[in-house]
Amino acid sequence: MPELPEVEVVRRGLTEHVVTRVVESVTVKHPRSVRRHVLGGEDLAARLAGLRVESAQRRGKFLWLTFDEPDTALVVHLGMSGQMLVQPGDAPLEKHAHIIATLDSGSELRFVDQRTFGGWQVSDLLEVDGTLVPEPVAHIARDPLDPLFDADRVVAALRAKQSEIKRVLLDQTVVSGIGNIYADEALWRAGIHGERVAAKLTRPALHGLLTEVHAVMSEALAVGGTSFDALYVNVNGESGYFERSLNAYGREHEPCRRCGAPMVREKFMNRSSFSCPRCQTRPRR
Repeated sequence: MPELPEVEVVRRGLTEHVVTRVVESVTVKHPRSVRRHVLGGEDLAARLAGLRVESAQRRGKFLWLTFDEPDTALVVHLGMSGQMLVQPGDAPLEKHAHIIATLDSGSELRFVDQRTFGGWQVSDLLEVDGTLVPEPVAHIARDPLDPLFDADRVVAALRAKQSEIKRVLLDQTVVSGIGNIYADEALWRAGIHGERVAAKLTRPALHGLLTEVHAVMSEALAVGGTSFDALYVNVNGESGYFERSLNAYGREHEPCRRCGAPMVREKFMNRSSFSCPRCQTRPRR
């Protein structure tokens, strides 16, 4: 699934191409893409028609648009394959284009979702820790690229957890935006095995880990994120290139770029973890 850098790439594209535009009409072509909007596709289309887009915002992996209608937001759930594409109105329609918003510029904002796990949802905005966020995002913690991210507070929360550090990094209520790929990358850079218990790590070690999380996601963002296939693209359909710089994820049996030991893959939460057996020693069982 897309993680913070990939979602931020989409947010920036929406800021450039959609913000200030008026939504003239919305067509919903697949009901699953509006299943989170409990009043259905017709209501969603009616609520968005005529609104001017004021901003594209993000917290962690969550993305939303705000409008000139106070306290109204369009939450975009990208799921595993969702794309927000800005296309000319006369461009051929993508096979899996399930929602089409026609803009006053003549362009269309298309939600393309091959696996239909994502969708759109109109939501009210709530004030949470001093920031307005959509109701479905209210439980999500700030992410490491947020200017108001409080590393000391997050370290304290991490040290209160008796779970494996990788499991806690993936908990979006503790720190948001980190998924499987960037968790493995940050842990490799910090020299910490993902099965180490968070509460047993020192404060300096946890601060160092959060620094690596920030660094790896910033570097990924600079090259458009990580795109393993054609599903992860920006609003222009372009892929990111950070997969070429991955040090841990997907490198089973390849030499560690720090010490040369063969990288290993282990099962973790129905997914895979990649680490160096020499640089990231496993905790004693």
